[in-house]
Amino acid sequence: MKRLAEFVKARRREVNLTQEEFAERAGVALTVIRKIEQGKTNLNLDKVNLVLNMFGHELAPVNRKELGQ
Repeated sequence: MKRLAEFVKARRREVNLTQEEFAERAGVALTVIRKIEQGKTNLNLDKVNLVLNMFGHELAPVNRKELGQ
């Protein structure tokens, strides 16, 4: 989840939004943004995808073999 946390935090800062502003625009509670950026693991995937959708991304299963891992 650390990669997700770093991605969301960096992208949010790139668009110059506070956590509060970003949460409002993404349509999620402020606590969702804080949990994501803190790298928490007990996240609602629907909420995570609402956040990622702000950057044109979504969380989906990936085959590790296809990634060469």
